[in-house]
Amino acid sequence: MRKPDEESYPDQFGRSVRAISDYMGLGLQIAVSFAFFVLLGFWADGKLGTSPLLLLAGVVLGMVGMALVLMKVVRQANKKK
Repeated sequence: MRKPDEESYPDQFGRSVRAISDYMGLGLQIAVSFAFFVLLGFWADGKLGTSPLLLLAGVVLGMVGMALVLMKVVRQANKKK
């Protein structure tokens, strides 16, 4: 017989999958926010002929976007405590 404090494998697996999906979602949000602004800057450079200027602006905006996503996640994590 099992002890009452032992968790079954499906329960542990379900919690692990939920935790992994949270982290993968966060990574995807960060990657998409960064890539969006970098590609937007690259596209605008091609259209306007301002070679590295708008690409660098896109990199900076992408970093700001990443920071905002991380700050939002940290605030939510602090509220849960």
